[in-house]
Amino acid sequence: MTDGRLIVHWLMGIGLLMLSSHVSSESLSQGAASPVKQLSIKILATLPHDNRAFTQGLVFDGGYLYESTGLYGRSSLRKIAADNGETVAQYQLDRRFFGEGLAKVGQQLIQLTWQEGRALVFNISDFTVQQIFHYQGEGWGLCFDDEQLWMSDGSSQLQIRDAHDFSLQDHLKVTLNGQPLEQLNELACVGAHIYANLWHDHRIVRINKRTGRVDAEIDASAVIAASGRGSDPEAVLNGITYDAHEQVFYITGKLWPKIFKVRWQQNEP
Repeated sequence: MTDGRLIVHWLMGIGLLMLSSHVSSESLSQGAASPVKQLSIKILATLPHDNRAFTQGLVFDGGYLYESTGLYGRSSLRKIAADNGETVAQYQLDRRFFGEGLAKVGQQLIQLTWQEGRALVFNISDFTVQQIFHYQGEGWGLCFDDEQLWMSDGSSQLQIRDAHDFSLQDHLKVTLNGQPLEQLNELACVGAHIYANLWHDHRIVRINKRTGRVDAEIDASAVIAASGRGSDPEAVLNGITYDAHEQVFYITGKLWPKIFKVRWQQNEP
């Protein structure tokens, strides 16, 4: 083969390589920009719920729901039977604390406070306070993914915290269709995702915890309509947790008289 033909083949090879690289990059870009899934809720069961409970956090474990409630002078930590909604144990917080998000780590429950910069650590078996962590800023939602804690403060950023000493490790910016998504509230860690209530919104969002991108929105309008909530403007959707054994979610709201056992379903086209 002459030198000229060698050069032509070399140039063709380079061109094919560049085209292949471009196609691969374009495919990855299209994959990253895949449409946000639109889901709705199928109600499986309804449980009674104390309509005076200003629900701020919800955790499922071993057949029980552990609930954090807010408001000064009314904040509490509760243990609720998941089969009938009965409150079987309750701890009243000091009047200076406004209870917020809740997470289970080992045999402990960690309960945030709103503006007091304190995370209360309880023994799950008897609700005795074992430790108090300190942090800066507001506390809204909290969940544990078996490795680290994820915390919201109402902004578009989730804080990643050490589960043992509550130290701040990193932040994750949450986006929906490329835009920052604020008002992230109560959280539930499920596999590769974090589910978040949005304050004063009918949606729950599913966040990819590696990228921060919202890849699904769950419309909870039907549940809100069936909630029996009163006219208080703060009686909003808030409270979400996952039962991995049954693969179901439990959701409720502030001042709601009902807790719902649900599954997500694909919206009809």
